[in-house]
Amino acid sequence: MIRTGTTAAFTSVEAPALYDCVITHVRRTPLHHTLRHDTYLWCVDLDHLPVLPRPLRPLARFDARDHFAGTAGSLRAGLDAFLSAHNIDLGGGRVVMLAHARVFGYVFNPLSVYWCHDPAGALVCVVAEVHNTYGQRHCYLLRTDEAVVDKTFYVSPFFAVDGRYRMRLPLPGERLALTVHLENDDGRAFTAVVRGRRRPATVPALLAAAARRPWSTAAVSAGIRRHGVHLLLRGLPVHPRPRSAPQKGTLS
Repeated sequence: MIRTGTTAAFTSVEAPALYDCVITHVRRTPLHHTLRHDTYLWCVDLDHLPVLPRPLRPLARFDARDHFAGTAGSLRAGLDAFLSAHNIDLGGGRVVMLAHARVFGYVFNPLSVYWCHDPAGALVCVVAEVHNTYGQRHCYLLRTDEAVVDKTFYVSPFFAVDGRYRMRLPLPGERLALTVHLENDDGRAFTAVVRGRRRPATVPALLAAAARRPWSTAAVSAGIRRHGVHLLLRGLPVHPRPRSAPQKGTLS
């Protein structure tokens, strides 16, 4: 069994857990293109991260350097610093994170999601942390699990930094169902959907997931680049990366 660092308080969300996922990207303008990728994601409590048996630790590691400013002593400290900059204090309330873990020393998280609660268990906010393939990251703060935010971060070279995201990020249960729409003056230009089914984070479940999708985080990164080359060959115009794009660790 995969253990946690200590016993977590009762909550309706069981963590740690694994989600077998299908990620679908649908691009609608100026040409239609669909990307589909199978992977698995971890759902963890930031205060009670999973502790794997030593031989399995290369299959899953959670490092503070991979999130937020990358300089905090822990993932929880990094999140709390980000929230403090926005005048939010959870008072020690529980935080549930959905993300890829490092696998064999590598991780790439197009989207990490944090559900932030107060001590009574009420949802205070949701943080959507976006990474691009240039080693940069950016956080969007949502006051509810369904909100519209302006796009302010360069992600794909095929989209300018404009428009708005319509995010629906409900707390996962037995099923995982996340949806992000990018809308601009031309309408709904892009949709990303994550659908998954929960399974307990046991050693057999992790081994099975790793066997089905070895080096899963590298596969996600490689798949994005492969589809980018395909779009270039189809003649999709590129939007240069803004000079003022946030560098790694920059938050807003």
